[in-house]
Amino acid sequence: MKPTLVVLAAGMASRYGSMKQVQGFGPSGETIMEYSIYDAIRAGFGKVVFIIRDEFLDMFKETFALKLEGKIKVDFAFQELSKFVGDRKISDERKKPWGTAHAVLCCKGIVNEPFAVINADDFYGRDGFEKAYDFLTKNVADDNYAIIGYELKKTLSDNGSVSRGVCKVDAAGNLVDINERTKIYRNDKGIITYEDEGGLHEVGEDSSVSMNFFAFSPNFINQSENYFGEFLDKELQNPKGEFFIPLVVDKIVKSKEGNVKVIATSAQWFGVTYKEDAPEVKANVDKLVSKGAYPASLWA
Repeated sequence: MKPTLVVLAAGMASRYGSMKQVQGFGPSGETIMEYSIYDAIRAGFGKVVFIIRDEFLDMFKETFALKLEGKIKVDFAFQELSKFVGDRKISDERKKPWGTAHAVLCCKGIVNEPFAVINADDFYGRDGFEKAYDFLTKNVADDNYAIIGYELKKTLSDNGSVSRGVCKVDAAGNLVDINERTKIYRNDKGIITYEDEGGLHEVGEDSSVSMNFFAFSPNFINQSENYFGEFLDKELQNPKGEFFIPLVVDKIVKSKEGNVKVIATSAQWFGVTYKEDAPEVKANVDKLVSKGAYPASLWA
């Protein structure tokens, strides 16, 4: 059974200020996620599942369905606030989705095979998809998952701070813990730091970080459902509470429910965290096309 690519596209793009998931950056108007899907198809993935809000369905069908027809199977999952909440009363202040792990949970019943998860607005590079496919077809199990780990220095934005899951890895390449750092940037002295309630902290340039590129068996969806109940018991009335994939991954590792390999890639990440990132992203895509890494028109 070929693995599936799950694309996280239900976010509201609050910092970017528009629907960046469907903004064109390629020579023929390709979105960033189209390059990811193209790389996934080349690697051998058999299906793509877009996790969206239901009001985006027609737009996504118009944008992607015809382009991908005959190239890869396409399906949709819908992230809604009420899903998997049961009879709990959601705060009226809660507007944004519950987070990335809840998004994956919304794939229950749709994704029943090994799968990779990516963000819609990140460019990951071909190497990451090839390594994810290799893991998903040879090594994935209900107690063995993977993160495609990127070098921190290759994941920064020149236009503001970023959030990254900083991984601590043992000598065998297994995840020990993952900490979500929400304000990472290079300071005036060129040193990469992150901010938290304790102040400023230095972090190594070569640190392995999660860019929300994971490889799971379907069992991860069940584990996310179990942990989501715990999350809601604590965060139901917090309008900004986030049920992140790294939170679930960390719990799985700490509870010894499973092992998570950190598979290193040297690929250069780029993405549109901020609107000001867009020109650089387009320049990077143009450079790759000019080198022959991608055709001028992906689906021609």
